[in-house]
Amino acid sequence: MFFIFGMNGGHESLRFRQTLVCPCCGRYGALEAYKEFNSFSLFFIPMFSFNKRYFVRTACCGCVSEIDKELGKKIEKGQATNIDVSQLRFHTGYGFTPYKRCAGCGYATADDFAFCPKCGRKFE
Repeated sequence: MFFIFGMNGGHESLRFRQTLVCPCCGRYGALEAYKEFNSFSLFFIPMFSFNKRYFVRTACCGCVSEIDKELGKKIEKGQATNIDVSQLRFHTGYGFTPYKRCAGCGYATADDFAFCPKCGRKFE
C-alpha cells in the first residue's frame, strides 16, 4: 500500500481593504490583508494547516507588517473592519528597499534608478 503525503506553504488573500495615507511612502493607498500558512496533504488533498501568520500589505508601495493572530482571525471571519496603523511596524516588501519618488508622476521606485521607469524624467 502506498501513501502519498506532503507539506506545502500557502498564501491566501483575505477579504479586507482599508483606505489610508500610506505611512511608508505618503501616497493615498490601501491596506490589504493576507495569511501565510503551511499545510499537510494526503493524496494531494490538503488535510489541515498550521503555522498561520497574518499580514497586511500596502497596495501603493508594498510595505508589509505582521499583525496579531487574534486580529487576523477576526479579519478572516469578517468581524474586523479597521486596523490602527500607528501600532504596525512596516517593512519594505519583496526587495523594495530604499525608494525614491518621481517629482513628475509620483511613481515610487528603487533607489538605484537614475530615471523614472514610468515617465522617463531624471531623478534629482
